[in-house]
Amino acid sequence: MKSIETKANERIKVLKGNEYFDELSENILKDVAEHMHLREYQRGDVLFWEGDPCDGLHIIEHGSAKIFKLSPQGRQYIVRILQEGDTFAEVPAFDEGSNPVNVEALETCRVWVINTEKLHELIQEHPVFAQKVLANFGKMLRGLVRMVSEMAFYQVTHRLARLIAELPQEKSAPHWTQEQLAARLGTVREVVARSMKELERSGAIKVEDRRIQIADQEIFSQWLQ
Repeated sequence: MKSIETKANERIKVLKGNEYFDELSENILKDVAEHMHLREYQRGDVLFWEGDPCDGLHIIEHGSAKIFKLSPQGRQYIVRILQEGDTFAEVPAFDEGSNPVNVEALETCRVWVINTEKLHELIQEHPVFAQKVLANFGKMLRGLVRMVSEMAFYQVTHRLARLIAELPQEKSAPHWTQEQLAARLGTVREVVARSMKELERSGAIKVEDRRIQIADQEIFSQWLQ
């Protein structure tokens, strides 16, 4: 990890484009900009481990990273893939606890970090910001409930189809390996491989150059039900 020097106008531009800060006044943004900095990580670098203290709200400026948990046996479960513009570490940044997950860079990425103390000041002094925080926490909670429901009520093939539906179809988008898909679905690679074959045989998807593409939208939609 290395720190990157930035200018005030760069920092303010980032804040204006973020859902937490986009309704705050110019003067407030200038103040917040004095309490944020930019870091660069290389592929494989761990931004922080579960249990580490949190030093602020993180915003991906460039690149991608994964949020993951580790089982006692060392098996990895990918909670979320972070892309440019995504925020993370909200929970420890706002509740002052330790980080509940691990985050690792999937490629060279730059990440903004906004100081925790400044965030708490904003909550106390600006109701608009506090409402944004509550709304986003609600969205995250709904997402976690959906994930738990899918693991409880859907077979792996259906869950895989739902995950594929969320993946970008552009050729320039990074592809997921079967190991990564398994980690995201909370299973093992062999099960994902069988489910992938099942989707292919049904005509729902095709795999070219290790990239998954939807071959027939009507058939694929049946797997989403």
